Parts: sequence; structure tokens; C-alpha cells
Amino acid sequence: MRERTSPTSRQTWWTRAQASPFLPLMLSERYKDTNIAFIGAVLKETPTIVTPTGVAGLKFLDEAEAINRYVAELKAKKVRAIVVLIHQGGVQTSYAGPTNPLAGPVTGTAIADIVARLDDEVDVVVSGHAHQFTNAILRNRNGKEILVTQAFSAGTAYGDIDLDIDRRSKDVVAKSASIITTFADAGPGLTPHPEIAELVMVAEETVAPLVNRVIGEAQASILDDQNAAGESALGNLIADAQRASVGADFGFMNPGGIRADLDAGPVTWGDLFTIQPFGNSVVRMNLTGQQIYTLLNQQWLNQPFPRILQISGLTYTWDNNLPIGNRIVEVRKNGVPIGLTTVYSVAVNSFIAAGGDNFTILTQGTNLVGGLVDLDALIAHIETLPQPFMATIEGRITRLH
Repeated sequence: MRERTSPTSRQTWWTRAQASPFLPLMLSERYKDTNIAFIGAVLKETPTIVTPTGVAGLKFLDEAEAINRYVAELKAKKVRAIVVLIHQGGVQTSYAGPTNPLAGPVTGTAIADIVARLDDEVDVVVSGHAHQFTNAILRNRNGKEILVTQAFSAGTAYGDIDLDIDRRSKDVVAKSASIITTFADAGPGLTPHPEIAELVMVAEETVAPLVNRVIGEAQASILDDQNAAGESALGNLIADAQRASVGADFGFMNPGGIRADLDAGPVTWGDLFTIQPFGNSVVRMNLTGQQIYTLLNQQWLNQPFPRILQISGLTYTWDNNLPIGNRIVEVRKNGVPIGLTTVYSVAVNSFIAAGGDNFTILTQGTNLVGGLVDLDALIAHIETLPQPFMATIEGRITRLH
């Protein structure tokens, strides 16, 4: 981030700020005679995207309301230049160069709603979460223009933000940004530092026997892409693996826990770790048929977007025209409708077993038994398959309308 104080001088200034895990964090940096404040915040829905037990007892506030509370404190201290860092974001068609107010819109109502409700003193919002590009001017409800940026993810880009700050008023009078990619195919820095290169080489050699161990061979690419009903080939493979690992009637896998596709050809430990990197364990529990209906209905209920579980051992039909909370038409095992009072064993990972992703009904499961780490369950399952192995979309989930 560059800061230029006008009208008499120009300086370059860089800083970093770390967001609080659950409440806004206020930092104030001073460059010569200019104070710049940073307010860091995360999602109010944080308990639904992390293991709930990890944030038990914490209260997550509305983002805009909490940020504005700190803005009021800053204004009382005569701080006028304010930057918000928030783990929420949208999507915009990417472009090169400085902020273009005429560029395409930012889609994603969550970040737009937050920005719309921010205090007029907020000048910049550095966003994330969506892992996409954003370099836009959005207006709050009073018409104040706020610069909103998002620099993709995983260090593939950074936001280069320019602020013009009036030395007399201490306020931002102009702002712009460029999202600059960091792909090492042009420009300076293409030659690794010798000491760092040696350190990386030693680390890679140490883990190579594990990472490069071949587990099996995929006949064709197995993708995480869901069809219109919400089913994916890779999801089926993972759900099958978890169900088999604990001998359950059914398996349910949250889609957010699948982080990459599986390419055709030799499949290594490293490939599978990339797909399931979180280290969750498989949990077997008992649910009634009615609770399974509730679980499947929670794919839409109190969710920021539909979270369609990947399934094994069952099939079901859902109707998009039915109201949220009551979209499941019928659940079947071996083609026969399940009984609402019948008790079934199910396999899930420890994240959603604790109510993660808002699948709260799973916290009511009984007779819980821990199993393998999810990655180990997937490895063990693939090793039992005829090689080369394959997984496909089979029609486990049917959508009406």
C-alpha cells in the first residue's frame, strides 16, 4: 500500500495487519504526521465454516455494525484515513491496471451489503474469502465511494493500493489500486536466493518418499464439478471411501472439504493430500431416518449458498420449487424409502460431525466412534479398487425443477 500526503510531499509506505479471529481488530499506524487506521474483521458466519467446537463460547457480531463501532472511536481520536480488512468478498471480471470505475460489477451480495452499511469515514476495504479478483469502487448508502480490492488467493497476486491523504484534513482524498500477479514468468526475482533454494531442496528431498508414493492409477480425470443436482464424481469417490472405512450404512461428505480435482494417470499421496488437506478424521454415528431428512434439508437451510453433500449408500430426490427446509422429496436405500424411525449408521468427517458448515443435526448423532484420518481412508479405499480405477456421476442425487 502506498500513501501519498498532499499537497506538499510524497512518501511510500508499506504495512501488514492481521485480522482478529472473531472480533474486529483496530490498529493504528503513523507515518510522519498522518495516522492510518486498520480494522480487521472476519465473517459473522465463522462458526459455520470452522469446527464449531473451536470457537465455542465466542460471539460473532454483524460485520458492518462492529466495524462502524470502531470507526466511531477512531473519529473521536481524529483519525480520518481508515482501511478495513475483512474475510469476505465477491467476484469481478479481472482486468489489468489501476482501478477502473467503469469496470464490470462486483457480484456477491455479502460484501456489497457490508460495504453499503459502512461509515462514510471508511476509505478502503481489502477483501478475501472468495479467492477472486476485485478492484472496484462501491458506494455506501450515503453515496460515499469506497475502494474494494481482492487479490485472488494463495499468493498468486497482491493489491498495490495508492492513497492520497491531505496533510491538513488527514483524510483520504483519492484512492486507486492495481491487482498485480506474482507468477514468476517475467520480471525480477526469477533467480532463487541460493540459501533459500537449498533449504527448499532439502525439505523436498525429505518428504519426497511420502509425497511421491503412488497409490493407484486413475483411468481418467475425476472431477469435483457438480452436476445440476449437486453430485460430483470425486465427491462420490470420497464419500464411498469414508463409508467403507467405518462400515456405515451411509456416507456424507461436505463439498467444501474437497479442494482439487484428481487428474488421470498415476495418483500419488501428494495428489490426494492436495484434495483432502485438512486432517479431519472419519466419525461413525447413528441417525434416525428423520434426522437424515433434516441433514439433507440443511444443505440449504441457514446457508450462505447451497452446500450439497456428497453421498454414499443412498439416493435421494429434491425439488428446487419446494421451500428451503423442506426440499427433500424422498431418500432411498437400495431403492427402498428409508424409515423415519429406523436407525442408520452414517460416516461423516469430524468437521461436520461437530456441526460445521451449519449441519447442526449431526451434533445429535449417537454412538459416535472415531475412525481413520480422512486422507488415510481415501488412500485405503483407492488401494482396494481394481486398477486403473474410476469414479463417475451415477445419479445418486436427483433434482426436480
